[in-house]
Formats: sequence, structure tokens, C-alpha cells
Amino acid sequence: MQREPHANNAALMARRRAALPAGLGQAHEIFVERASNAEVWDVEGRRYIDFAGGIAVLNTGHRHPALVAAVNEQLGRYTHTCFQVLAYEPYVELAERLNAMAPGNFAKKSFFMTTGAEAVENAIKIARAYTRRAAVIAFGGGFHGRTMMGMALTGKVAPYKTGFGPFPAEIYHARFPNALHGVSVADALASVEAIFKYDVEPERVAAIILEPVQGEGGFYVAPVEFVKALRALCDKHGIVLVADEVQTGAGRTGTWLACEQWDGAVPDIVTMAKSLAGGLPLSAIIGRAEIMDAPGPGGLGGTYAGNPLAVASALAVIETFEREKLLDRSRALGARLGGGLQALAARHRSIGEVRGLGAMVAIELMRDGDPHQPDADLTRRVVAEAARRGLVLLSCGVYANVIRILVPLTASDALLDEGLAILGESLAAAGA
Repeated sequence: MQREPHANNAALMARRRAALPAGLGQAHEIFVERASNAEVWDVEGRRYIDFAGGIAVLNTGHRHPALVAAVNEQLGRYTHTCFQVLAYEPYVELAERLNAMAPGNFAKKSFFMTTGAEAVENAIKIARAYTRRAAVIAFGGGFHGRTMMGMALTGKVAPYKTGFGPFPAEIYHARFPNALHGVSVADALASVEAIFKYDVEPERVAAIILEPVQGEGGFYVAPVEFVKALRALCDKHGIVLVADEVQTGAGRTGTWLACEQWDGAVPDIVTMAKSLAGGLPLSAIIGRAEIMDAPGPGGLGGTYAGNPLAVASALAVIETFEREKLLDRSRALGARLGGGLQALAARHRSIGEVRGLGAMVAIELMRDGDPHQPDADLTRRVVAEAARRGLVLLSCGVYANVIRILVPLTASDALLDEGLAILGESLAAAGA
């Protein structure tokens, strides 16, 4: 089928609505024609600054030359064998690299899947196989995927869980620390103990899973003291601690993994995806060797899991981080973003908080800066105004009142400042 040569966004949206289900949402009615680093151009030739990064997938930017070269080279060799049928060395090399990069002074093993949800599902499978227990504790506001187990673990009903139940059993949700909204670390830990008291004894809990920074939940950072207390609880009761780093991983927070900043509270299993392969579908499950070896042969894997093209891209991502010092850049970019957003907060009372870790930064919008009055309508207006001015933003949060920034780490300071200026204009135009 030949493409329409001069299609516009409106015409393509009409075709989209006719051909695709309504449940497949779209943040912006924009169709991309091409992209480079932190910029995209739509089918009408309009340029946008990308502060969304494909939802944290493009830490190395759109079409990084090193990744393009690695994938092109792999295309000339082979594109698929199914690793469980015919193996290939780059898969093993990537596992070795990730095992060495993950925190913890113990033997580790890794394997690969295709999506973040698959990584989470496999982490739970492994924890259950290792502990021979069923129950799992997750947290309110957490997001862990759209599969049935992923939805069960996710602590946000609309839109992810509405109408899709029943979900897998033995999943419990504790409170996540959130000082802005009145949930202290003590409150959150008490909610875990309440689950032990009222719902399931700790001896039946296989895993506790959390995001170091809640992604869809609003970019709330897990306090180190909270994570250390969870680590102690897991050690006491023989529970596997899982860090879901699907959104935080691959350098977004200033370290390769956010859990490196947990002051020695090392998780037993880490899940990665998104920016791991710089835009190609790949996820990883990394964990203690004795835990990872619990499932029997054939219990893990997938037809497309660890695809050769994605593996080649992931190895190029790691090399790019080292060569271009992107962890340093992540920290510097986060500081520049934070400073710019704080300056905007000084001018707009509706910005109730600027927060984040490394380059994973967000603002929360409220009426008159009151945490009890989250302003989802204003958030929608700001995002729409920014798109009209050429800046791609994403909202998130339990109350849909958070604007998150996931700009590629390879973006220049000039581009970053241009985007922040557009955000400021959009806040003013939206009445913030």
C-alpha cells in the first residue's frame, strides 16, 4: 500500500479513529515524519522539542548514530533465531554487562524479554518459584504494566484497570510515602505491617515490588529510609525485594540504576526496559543468581525475547553512556531542569512542587498551590498549549495533575532552555 504523499495530522487522525480501537489512547494528535536527538517533525513539517522521550525510552535520543550503526550491522548478520533455539553471543555479553553494572556484592544472572510488563511478570514468577509463596505487596500509585498481573500490581485504577477485572489473586497494596500529600515514611511502613496483620502473614509473601521513582504515579521518589526499612522487612521474613526500574533505569536518575542511590539497600531482582535499548523493544530481569536459578529449564523465555537487533542496540546504549559520559550529563541536565522549573514555580502559584531524581523531574499543579486541590484541568491545558507552541509534554499522577519531563539526556542546553521557555509561555497562556 502506497502512503498518501501529503497527509496531514487531521486526515491521519480520522484514519486512525476508523481503524484502531478507542482504548488505544494518544496524548497528542500529531503524526511524526522524522526525528533526530531531542527534536521531531510532523507530517506537516512542523518541528517539536521532545520532552517526552517516548515515555522514557529515548535517553540516548532519537536515532543516535551509534545505535543506528549497531542495528544496521546486526541486520547484515541475522535478525531472529529465538535464543532458546539457536543462541548468539551478544545476548550473553549484554547479560554479563548488566550483571556487573547492577548493585550488590553477590553473583547475579540476567535474561531478556521484550516489554516492561513481561519483565515484571517474570520477576514475580521467579520470586514465587524461589520462595514457594504466592502473595505480593505493591504500592498505591505504582505502575507495573498492562498485562493481567501488571494491572493487578498497578496501584491506579483509572484508566489502567477499569473494566478489566478480575485480576490475579494474592496481590496487596500498601501506601507509598508522599510527604506532599500527607503520607509519611512511618505511615507507609505501618500500612505494610497492616497487610501482615489483616490480610496475609509475611510467611506467605513472595515479593515486595516498588518503583524507586513512581512513574505514572507522579514522579514521587521513594525515600532511602523507607527502602532500607523494606529491605530489613524482606530480610526478616524471607521476602524477595524487587525494584521496578522500567522507567528509572538506563541512567535517567543520574545513576545507571536508581537503586544504586539506596545507600546499600540492594534489591534482589531489578527489572529494566524502556531506554535499555534506545528505542528497540527489550527488557531485562537481573537478580541474585540463586534466586534467578529457581525456575526449571523451559520456565522462562519467549519467542522474540532478547531479539538480536534490540540486544545490539542495548550494547551500543551502554557504550554510548560510557563514551559520552551520559550519567554525568543526566545529573547536570537534572540540575538545569530543576533550576528552570523552580524559577517557573516562583512565578506561578499553581506549581505546588518541583521534584525528581537526576533528570527524572516533574511539576505538580494545584489550585493556589494547595495540595488538597489538584488541578487536572490546568494540567491538560498546559500540555495542549505547549504542543501548540512546539513542545511535547506528558502528564501523569494519581490525580492527573503532574507534568513530567523525560527529555533525552543528549539534548543540548540550548534546546533544554528553549523547551523551558515554551513551558513558561504555556503556563501563562493556560492561566497558571
